[in-house]
Amino acid sequence: MKRAPESIRVTGVPGLPLIREGDDLPGLILARIDLEDGDIICIASSVYSKARGYTRNLSDIAVSGRASRIAGRTGEDPRFIQAVLDASQEVLLEYPFVLSEVSCGHIGVRAGVDQSNVEDDTVILLPPDPMAAAQDVRDRVKELSGKEVRVIITDTCGRSFRRGQTGHAIGWSGMTAIRDFRGDTDLFGHVLKITEEAVVDELAGMANFVMGESHAGIPVVVIHGCPEWKGHDNLYFNPDEDLFRKMLTGQGSGK
Repeated sequence: MKRAPESIRVTGVPGLPLIREGDDLPGLILARIDLEDGDIICIASSVYSKARGYTRNLSDIAVSGRASRIAGRTGEDPRFIQAVLDASQEVLLEYPFVLSEVSCGHIGVRAGVDQSNVEDDTVILLPPDPMAAAQDVRDRVKELSGKEVRVIITDTCGRSFRRGQTGHAIGWSGMTAIRDFRGDTDLFGHVLKITEEAVVDELAGMANFVMGESHAGIPVVVIHGCPEWKGHDNLYFNPDEDLFRKMLTGQGSGK
């Protein structure tokens, strides 16, 4: 396994326009930055979804009784809550916010449905298959430039026990999610037994710092000089392993 680099370079892609449905996002990126083999392109899920048309108009959404009930507690637009419920595969928590699992296995607040940096009547959904989305971008970059890059689709998420949001990877291609140190040794020769590093999340967090929030307008970041690593893609706990999920659903109460 290669050692971590002494330095890597993180560059926001400048000058991207507001993305519209049908835009060739990889083409817009390549027109604004030179890419090299092995570069990692980190793309905010919201702009990928906008380019692919994964949006909904609130005015077109019919509200269910459940959405009305939840919205009455959270103080949110019931049409927005309905969009969240429609995007959810399983709801783990309804209040004080909706916490749910989406079809790709990602668990997040409000199913990742977003109303920021979009028209007032519109909500942005997560890509239905973020892994395929990352592969789609990678293939298109290869087609247009001949470059073999790696791609991470990011989303901003909160964390248990800590205040504030960070970037997380919800889709990736050209790399494994986890750098697996199990079986390796530390500086003193001790065999590592449990260390698995979620590299794609670390890179997504780094990219999110450059992207910024609110009106920063940098939805794509390129990471240069990051070496390859060995590992696996089991980023999500399965339901039997996930202690937080068990506690939220009452399976870990001991009753």
